[in-house]
Amino acid sequence: MPLYEYWCNHCQHKVMLYSPTFSQSSPLCPQCGNDTLKRLFSTFSVHKTYKDTYNDILFDSQLTKGMLNNDPRALAEWNKRMSQGESVAPEYEEMIDRMEKGEMPTELADTGTGESIGGVD
Repeated sequence: MPLYEYWCNHCQHKVMLYSPTFSQSSPLCPQCGNDTLKRLFSTFSVHKTYKDTYNDILFDSQLTKGMLNNDPRALAEWNKRMSQGESVAPEYEEMIDRMEKGEMPTELADTGTGESIGGVD
């Protein structure tokens, strides 16, 4: 979403405005209505896509090797990277903590219905 920061020379306020396109003309200050806004350079962040994250994982040979060997630590790392900082349920966090300690939780092998994950027994 294109948000731009400006400084109003008239009322001395820093304002953030939405603009669908970059325009050379100065918008009006929402505080005082003056057109003396000066565009500021502001910080921004770029989040990786799931594809980028997945490719990073595939190029991490140690992580892929651990995942192929069902190493719970590698599986925990994979989960953390794929979640990209999203909030997760406490039960999920607990399972990841156990995996980081080297324990393979039984919940991964059994869904609680008597069937294995993916329907493979």
